[in-house]
Amino acid sequence: MADKLIRAVAKNGEVRIAAAITTELVNKGVAIHKCAPTAAAALGRMLTAGSLMGSMLKGEKDVLTLKINGGGIAKGVTVTAYSDAHVKGFIGNPNADLPANKLGKLDVSGIIGKQGNLSIVRDMGLREPYVGQVPIYTGEIGDDIAYYYASSEQVPSAVGLGVLVDKDLSIKAAGGFIIQMMPGADELAADLITYRLQEIPSITELIGSGKSIEEILEFIFEGMDLKILDESLVPEYRCDCSKERVERALMSISMKDLEEIYNEGKQEEVLCNFCDQRYIFTHEDIGELIEKKRKIK
Repeated sequence: MADKLIRAVAKNGEVRIAAAITTELVNKGVAIHKCAPTAAAALGRMLTAGSLMGSMLKGEKDVLTLKINGGGIAKGVTVTAYSDAHVKGFIGNPNADLPANKLGKLDVSGIIGKQGNLSIVRDMGLREPYVGQVPIYTGEIGDDIAYYYASSEQVPSAVGLGVLVDKDLSIKAAGGFIIQMMPGADELAADLITYRLQEIPSITELIGSGKSIEEILEFIFEGMDLKILDESLVPEYRCDCSKERVERALMSISMKDLEEIYNEGKQEEVLCNFCDQRYIFTHEDIGELIEKKRKIK
């Protein structure tokens, strides 16, 4: 099943929904970072959440950054998301792995930890970005994002995120949804949705069985006037790094530090955290950057 993200409403607009299949997206991210199974699940959930939350941004140029770090062996996960649903991300320790938890599932909470925060940064092109932060609720990521929406934005939300890792460490199924109750929404509708979410199979089971994202939502919202608003977005893992961007980053460091690099007489290698692309700057390249910086002054 190809990756796809849809936005929808139900109950005459009282319920807002973003839902996606992200199997290919997560496969790419996990392969880039060479993740162990539990790390793959943690990174995959965050990437899926980022894609869903990015699709809910109002401005085309708005950017969202999600960070979760609970002091566990994962050493934090960071994802940057965009309004067209493409994302990039990394996990501090891609080798983080633990035995299955009591439910027989990958112990994402165990590697994330609970002694820390989930932070959401929205850059809307204003002078200062909007920053929201909450203590980690469970470390399972979906619950933590739901807690963020409820406490920081006062929007009751259900967040489901799933990543099924195959025996060969590829991603067999991945996807998720964010369901939000709008102000004035019928409480009985919220109760019914909660009940159905508790009764249905996991999102990865549904995707793995061949269900499309539309079929999954029709299953959850049967008889609740589901209306699909947009199905044009394709979740994608895409890094926008370039040598020019890295050059600008090097230009931003102090002249003293840049001259120290030059005086060492070695080439400088810069690694992109998001895609593992390596950029090489020779001794001569560093000299040219110093000259450019002097001219700017």
